[in-house]
Amino acid sequence: MTSSPLDRLLRPQTIAVFGGREARRVVEQCDRMGFSGEIWPVHPKLDEVLGRRCYRSLSDLPAAPDAAFIGVNRTLTVDVVRGLSRAGAGGAVCYASGFSEATAELADGAELQQALVEAAGDMPILGPNCYGLINGLDGALLWPDQHGMQRIERGVAILTQSSNIALNLTMQTRGLPIAYVVTAGNQAQTSLADVACALMEDPRVTAVGLHVEGFGDLAALERLATIARRSKKPVVVLKVGRSEQAKHAAVSHTASLAGSDAVADAVLARLGLGRVQTLPALLETLKLLHIAGPLANHSISSMSCSGGEASLMADAAVGRKVEFPVLQPPLLPRLRRVLGEMVA
Repeated sequence: MTSSPLDRLLRPQTIAVFGGREARRVVEQCDRMGFSGEIWPVHPKLDEVLGRRCYRSLSDLPAAPDAAFIGVNRTLTVDVVRGLSRAGAGGAVCYASGFSEATAELADGAELQQALVEAAGDMPILGPNCYGLINGLDGALLWPDQHGMQRIERGVAILTQSSNIALNLTMQTRGLPIAYVVTAGNQAQTSLADVACALMEDPRVTAVGLHVEGFGDLAALERLATIARRSKKPVVVLKVGRSEQAKHAAVSHTASLAGSDAVADAVLARLGLGRVQTLPALLETLKLLHIAGPLANHSISSMSCSGGEASLMADAAVGRKVEFPVLQPPLLPRLRRVLGEMVA
């Protein structure tokens, strides 16, 4: 597996958690998923968290953690990130909000986000304004809430800007094995495409789905398309912003500029990245690609219990880039033997 600057953050062996309630929840979720690595809680007043020694400060930790969850206020978040970067940590999730997504309410939001990026230096950060990540392959979580994922051996990766959408997608009951869920929030430093490029290198990941509010880094998206073609792992994108209301919501939610929908269509088509319009379509498309891999062409077949259902399926294909090929004569005798005389 090709190495990436995000490897330690995405597949940590040691995790540090900073803060109170949210940090405790991260420890709980790691325990529930059977994380086998070390977890180091950091809090200036607590002696232990769920049976683990609590360290008073970052400088007291036994080593630089592979990954850190920062569940403190927005100003302290910058300080903790700076300390982690100097210590040589592998990366951090920045949970706090109140950065560039909140400039209408907080005059220093954009300035503080820039300070956060500068504090991180070369250390990868997710967020701010996000839940973090769930690694269902190794049981490693930087996630302060409930979720519906289970340990699996291989599956798809789902990456979103919205933590609530990510949480809801983990609750799916469609039989889709999810290997990773990663949220990026404001994408201050690390974009969804950056994370997707890193996850593409994991042989246990079969396909990638993106929920995107805005294309902030087209170069990273182009790299993702190149890696997807090379590795033969499909990428599906749910891009919001078709309505003016959605565009305004994206700005206030994660400080994302949704941009022109026609341009988004053109960019994705040029890069060979599939686009869907709804969350159910995202899940079902990922399920198909997990099972079948990249599709060779637009030909499909359908089996149904009645002619009425067959008609509905045929009509559903109208206006879409799919086609039902005509059954070739050599196949007909074999199908007749298998299906019987009464099947059309």
